Amino acid sequence: MPSPSPMITDPNPMLDACFLGPYGENDTLLEKLVTEFLRDHVYWRRNFHPEDPPAIPTDAAFDPGYRAFEARLRRELHVLSASLKKSVPFHSPRYIGHMASDLLLPGLAAQILTLPYNPNNVSEDAAPVTVDMEVDVGLQLARMVGYPHDPALDRCAFGHLTSGGTVANYQAMRLALALKAFPVALRAAGVPDLGVPDDDWAAFNLGPAAGTDLVARWTAWLAARTPRERAAWNARVQAERIEQRGLCDFFAAHPALKTPWVLAPITAHYSWSKGMKLLGLGRAQLRLMPERDMRLDIDALDDTLAACERERQPVLMAVGVFGTTEYGTVDPIDGLVTARDAALSRGLGFSVHVDAAWGGYLATLFRNEDGSLRSRDEVAQGFAHFPSPGVHAATAALAESDSITIDPHKLGYLPYGAGAFVCRDHRAMTLLSESADYVFHDNAARGYRARYRNLGQFIPEGSKPGANVAAVYVTHKVLPLDHAHFGCLPARTVRSAEAFHQAAVAFAARMHPLVRAIVPFPPDSNLVCVAFNPAGNRDLGVANAFVRRLHDQLRVDPGAPLQDRSFFGSVTTLRPQALGQAGMRRILDELGLDAATYDDAEDYLVILRHTLMNPWLIDDRNGISYIDMYFQYLEQRIGALLPHD
Repeated sequence: MPSPSPMITDPNPMLDACFLGPYGENDTLLEKLVTEFLRDHVYWRRNFHPEDPPAIPTDAAFDPGYRAFEARLRRELHVLSASLKKSVPFHSPRYIGHMASDLLLPGLAAQILTLPYNPNNVSEDAAPVTVDMEVDVGLQLARMVGYPHDPALDRCAFGHLTSGGTVANYQAMRLALALKAFPVALRAAGVPDLGVPDDDWAAFNLGPAAGTDLVARWTAWLAARTPRERAAWNARVQAERIEQRGLCDFFAAHPALKTPWVLAPITAHYSWSKGMKLLGLGRAQLRLMPERDMRLDIDALDDTLAACERERQPVLMAVGVFGTTEYGTVDPIDGLVTARDAALSRGLGFSVHVDAAWGGYLATLFRNEDGSLRSRDEVAQGFAHFPSPGVHAATAALAESDSITIDPHKLGYLPYGAGAFVCRDHRAMTLLSESADYVFHDNAARGYRARYRNLGQFIPEGSKPGANVAAVYVTHKVLPLDHAHFGCLPARTVRSAEAFHQAAVAFAARMHPLVRAIVPFPPDSNLVCVAFNPAGNRDLGVANAFVRRLHDQLRVDPGAPLQDRSFFGSVTTLRPQALGQAGMRRILDELGLDAATYDDAEDYLVILRHTLMNPWLIDDRNGISYIDMYFQYLEQRIGALLPHD
C-alpha cells in the first residue's frame, strides 16, 4: 500500500469562501452576489434619468418576434452550455496539468458585476472608475515585489494590466529600447546642460537608472523654456528618437552602435522570440543563455557580457525567469542584478527584466503585512524545504530589477485576460507617451494618479476591458498581497508540491521492478516534473514513446465523456541546453538510459509535468489525498502498459 501524503491543515478558514469550489459548494454565495449586483445595476440604469420613458414597451415580451428571438437565444445558449461541458475541468483537484485552476470568487464576482458597465480603460473619459483601480493595481503589485509604491515619491513604480504576460514582455522591451536610445537622441539634437555623455557608445550605455534621471532632467529643462522654445526643442529631439527614425535609420545615423542583444535563459517563454520580431530587432538578436539544472547560468552570462564589452556589442536587457512555465524553476535574480551593476561599472549598461508571469504571486509568501521582506527562516515555517536559499535570495532581488511581468490570471487565480507589466521608476514611462488629442487631456501637471488616468498614452492597447481590472483590484483588496492573506493560497500549493515530491519518491521505490521514475530536479515552486523509463530499457525513443502513451491517459479527449478521465496532466521535455550536459547525463544515468541513443530526430526526454495549483489537492477534512490517488492511478496505467510476470 502507498504511504499516505501528509495532511495539510489550513489554519485560515477564509479559504473556504474564496472559490466556487470543486463541487460548486459556494454556488449560493456566488448566486446571491450576482443577483444582488445585477439588480443594483438595473436600478442604476433606471435612476440615471427616471423622467425618461422606457424605450422597450412593458408588453414587448408578448410580441411574436420577441418570443421567437428569445427562443433562438435560449436554444443557442443551451447548445453553448452543452458544448462547454467538454471543457477542461480546471476547478477539480484531479486537474494537475497546465497553469489553470479554480477562479477566486472576489475576482469572478467583480468581473461579472463590472461587465454590464463596459468600461474601456484606455482613458478616464471611458472608464472614470476602473482606470483609477488599474493605477492602484500597479501599485499593489509594485509593493508585492518590493518596488517603491508611494505616488508621492519621484521614483515611484508604475504598472498596468495587459492581456497576458506576452504583451507585458513586449512592453518591457519597448520601454527598455526607448530608454536606451533616448540619451543618443538628446546628444544628436544638441540639447545643452543635461550632462549627456560625449560619445554615442557612452550615451547608449548609461543604464536604466541614469537614463531615467536624464529623462527627468530633460522634462524639467523643457518645462523651463518659453512655449516657442519648448516646441522647437521638442521637435528637434523627437526627430532624433529611435521611435521616429526607425531602427534602420537610427543605427545608420550612429554607425558606432550595433543593434542591441536581448539575453534570456534558454527556458524563457517564446514570447521573447515573438517580441524581437515585432519590435524589428530581429530574432537573431535574442541570445539564449545556457543553464544549470533549469536555472540561468550566471557564469555563462558573465562570459557573454565580457565578450559584449570587448566587441562593443550593446545589450538591451537581460531576462531572468521567476518560475518557468515548464518547470517552475527560479533563476538567480540576485546574480542577474549583480551582473548588471558590474557591467555598468565597466561601461556596459542594460536593463534587467524579470519574467514572473508564473511565479510573481509567490512573492506574497515573502512579504509581511507592512510590506517588509520576511527572512528565510520566517518564510520556511510550515514547509519541509521551501524556500531554498537561492529562491529567497532571488525573491529579495526582485526589488532591484528594472521591470517585471506578473500574470494575475495564473497564480492570481483570476479569469484569463489579466497579465501585468510593472516598472520600478515611472518617470521612464514618459518615453512611451503617445499623444491623441481627441482622447487625452494634459493631466501630467496634476500628479501621478491624474497622469495615468489616460492610460492609452502609455500602453500597447488602444482599448482594454475595465472589468478585468476590477477583478484584480477587488481580489487584492479582499486578499492583500502578503503572507497572512493572499499568501495562504501559494503556501498551501507549495505544501502540496512538497507532498507530491515525497509521494513521487515513494512511488518510484514501489514501481522499481516495472519502471524507473525520478523527480529530475527539486521543485522551486508548485510545479513538479517526473521522468519515466521502462525497467531494462536503454533507448531514449522507447522511453519517450512510453511517456507519450502514459500521457494519452491524462489528456482531454473531446470525443469521449469527460468523466472517463480520472486525472489530467501535461508533458514537457528536458534538453541538455537547459540542464547542461552534466545535468542531462545525470538524469539519463538515473533512468538507465544510454546517451548514445540520442539522435537528431529525438534529442530530448519527454517527462510528465504537474502544476499543483488547486488548494484541495490534499483534503484533510475528508481524509482524501488526490496526490495519493493520482499515483495509484499511474500504477494502474503503467501496469496496463507494460508486460510483466
